[in-house]
Amino acid sequence: MKSHYQVLVIGGGTAGIMTAAQLIQQKKIKDIGIIEPASIHYYQPAWTLVGAGAYDFDKTSKPMADVMPKEADWIMDKATGFDPDNNTVHTSISGDITYDYLVVATGLTYDFSLVPGLGEAMDKGVVCSNYTNPVHTWDVIKNFRGGTALFTQPATPIKCGGAPQKIMYLAESHFAKSDVRNSTKIIFATAGSLIFGVKEIAKTLMEVITKKDINIRFHHKLVEIDAENQIAWYELTKDISAGGCVVMSGEEENESIDEAFHYNYKDVKVTKNNSRYGIHYDMLHTAPPSVAPKFVQDSVLVNANKWLDVDKHTMQHTKYENIYGLGDVAGTPNAKTGAAIRKQVPVVVDNIATMIKNDHLGKKTYNGYSSCPLVTDYGKMVLAEFDYDNKFTPDPKLKKMFISDSSKEHWRLWMLKKYGLPYLYWNKMMKGEEV
Repeated sequence: MKSHYQVLVIGGGTAGIMTAAQLIQQKKIKDIGIIEPASIHYYQPAWTLVGAGAYDFDKTSKPMADVMPKEADWIMDKATGFDPDNNTVHTSISGDITYDYLVVATGLTYDFSLVPGLGEAMDKGVVCSNYTNPVHTWDVIKNFRGGTALFTQPATPIKCGGAPQKIMYLAESHFAKSDVRNSTKIIFATAGSLIFGVKEIAKTLMEVITKKDINIRFHHKLVEIDAENQIAWYELTKDISAGGCVVMSGEEENESIDEAFHYNYKDVKVTKNNSRYGIHYDMLHTAPPSVAPKFVQDSVLVNANKWLDVDKHTMQHTKYENIYGLGDVAGTPNAKTGAAIRKQVPVVVDNIATMIKNDHLGKKTYNGYSSCPLVTDYGKMVLAEFDYDNKFTPDPKLKKMFISDSSKEHWRLWMLKKYGLPYLYWNKMMKGEEV
């Protein structure tokens, strides 16, 4: 195995594979190594549908060898640390590997310790998460027989901040079909202050929430899970500053914090313990708190929030000019989605190729674009596309699908989510094509 590469990529997820594939296919750069220990590559956006019984889990993965660019060297190992002053990455078993240019695309990891009790409860009994085991989520939903169905969202950035509410909408529809809706109270407890940060999308989602009789509670920061007694403990707070699809702070400053705890349902059991409120649940879906991998957090490459410190437009590290970062590990204020990666990759590829050839950055920049396919029912979806300013920026190509307003529910958007996007992912994005 080589010990030096012109371009070294850490991570074989969406960001890492796409970057390497585009460097090879579009820029003809062939001296590339990819550090990735996993043997399976997952298409995680489909896990929302898996958790609702609408997609086959086995179709969401392929062997890593099938998506790894053939012209790149696959280093099946774990990166363990950085020595950026000497252009070196430390690995678990392969020793030190040096580089001319480094792409950090490690993704994020889950830190269950941030919510005591969550790690022990996750994916057991009536506690589930599409982020960790969507098959178990579907088991919980289809076996639910009524009571309080609690859906919650953490205070940290997460993959696709809209995902916790998507599964809630689908679950509500399934409850209605299985004749348990009338005996079910659905609560969405979020640390944020709005259902969504783009006003056009938020308007539609609030209409969906009203139609489905979902009780939404803002400013609810999940702080502990008592699985034995089936209680989720919350603190009511406005001190939230997390990136993602859902706005986390500053929108309702005149609201009394206690007003955030008024429930539509009088028969929901709530326990108060000092400043904490405990909601008793009969099923709980949650998203685990997310952080950068520990070896990234412990490095000199991170910002004050322990995410990779890169320029939000060029994706170049703020201190080391030959290091780039993108995807979920990047400390940029965009929603962490595959769609964001799709727009970040061409910027990183152009910058690296131009630096190699001309010793300066390329002309492409990233404007914070991201999108969140918000499934609102079986056969219906809203497509949120937005930039750093939370400005609604729908793709003109949607007109070709006869979708005049993607901020509204549409069955064609559901078809895009279930069939179109997986096809583009496996057959275009993973192959180095810019889409």
